[in-house]
Amino acid sequence: MRKVLMTAFFLFLTSCTAVGPDYVKPKVSVPLKYKEAPPGFKMAAPKDACDRGPWWEIFNDPYLNRLMRKLEISNQNIAQAIANYTNARALLGEARASYFPQISSTVDLTRQKQGSGSSSFISSSGSTGTVSTGASTGGTISTFHTVNIDASWEIDLWGAIRRNVESNADAAQASYAQIIVAKLSAEASLAQFYFQLRALDRDQQILDDTVTSYKQFLQLTKNRYNSGVVSKSDVVQAESQLETAQSQAIANKITREQTEHAIAVQMGIPPANLSIPFAPLTAKPPAIPGAVPTELLERRPDIAAAERQMASANAQIGVAISAFFPSLTIFGNGNYTHQNFSRWLSLPGAGWSLTGELAQILFDGGLRKSQIIAAKATYAANVAAYKQTVLSAFQEVEDNLSSLYILQKQEVVEERAYQSAKTSLELITNQYKAGTVDYTTVITAQNAAYTAEKTAADIIGQEMVAAVLLIKALGGGWDSRAMCLSAKPL
Repeated sequence: MRKVLMTAFFLFLTSCTAVGPDYVKPKVSVPLKYKEAPPGFKMAAPKDACDRGPWWEIFNDPYLNRLMRKLEISNQNIAQAIANYTNARALLGEARASYFPQISSTVDLTRQKQGSGSSSFISSSGSTGTVSTGASTGGTISTFHTVNIDASWEIDLWGAIRRNVESNADAAQASYAQIIVAKLSAEASLAQFYFQLRALDRDQQILDDTVTSYKQFLQLTKNRYNSGVVSKSDVVQAESQLETAQSQAIANKITREQTEHAIAVQMGIPPANLSIPFAPLTAKPPAIPGAVPTELLERRPDIAAAERQMASANAQIGVAISAFFPSLTIFGNGNYTHQNFSRWLSLPGAGWSLTGELAQILFDGGLRKSQIIAAKATYAANVAAYKQTVLSAFQEVEDNLSSLYILQKQEVVEERAYQSAKTSLELITNQYKAGTVDYTTVITAQNAAYTAEKTAADIIGQEMVAAVLLIKALGGGWDSRAMCLSAKPL
């Protein structure tokens, strides 16, 4: 019967309503479509929007795939995010521990001598004492074995513990989402640096070809000078043109090495340990289906993290409000004492006590009121941060959609410009050989052809980077359901 009553009492206490507002996800304004989506841009269906595989494989670059596989192992930002998540899980465990009573025990060994004249004792703690009652004529020595068990349990009458657990669980989920934020950021940065490096390789190839072409033209000019057809100034201009191209080729190598160093640091390894082979960029950006606007809120890990932080802050309001209500704590004590160690848990030597304490703060100078105001302000700040994160996410998508679309149009125009400049250079070179134009006209045509070719190559590199940033803006391979699955073991 006693067990039934205690169980009923426990269920009553744990079923009390938690004070404070229940969390309701705020609504945000979501556009019906992307403004900068180009004609024919394919929006992904809901079932296709969450690609949980490696998103970078869409570029079909084996070397990039190899770098990505090594990234998660050594990247320090990812390691830091994982450590923060472990800490958040531990804090949740600490909060959940408050559901249960705290139990401690002490064991005491006491030896005591009593005589007709005095009594003395030696306890297990090392203290000694004597009480004089006259001349000692002998006595007896007794040994007592005592074990004490103390317990305290704060009953969660108003849901303070539940709200605190709720807050820590939300914070842990936000911390998990931050791991994905760190991974996505590291992956996107690595891919961005990688395609920039490949574009620099393409620039190097163009510069090397240009240097070769200028060397041949310099030799042609020297031959014409030796034949008395042109003046010395043509040779000097050809030499200057060649040396300028050689200088640009050297400067491009410096930029490439710095980009390679950035990739190494992104991977968490010393730059000296990474050497990426030369390979000019030849790929074109793949077709990237975008998520519908409403699904962006589920695909972006930074939005998920901001939303969970908002929920955590909301639960803290309930924790602050619960301080206005009295707290109930139950204290229990049990002790067992016996002279025989093997029988020290026998019932004749057992004693116990049970105490209930109801505590209420009567005056705190406005402390609790200020704590509630602070908790509400923190929640409002998190709401604003969440909405701003959503707005920034849509801005990033629109920015990269427009960049990719405009760059694709610019690529077509610039390719035509390069072909025209190339044809013009061929015609002017023939005219120079025929002696109908001066060398200044040749230099102008050479510069125009080189600039057009380099610009066309750079546009393709920019397209690849824009494609990476668009995938990142759309959330990469993130799926908000992964965060829910991660909460299972919490």
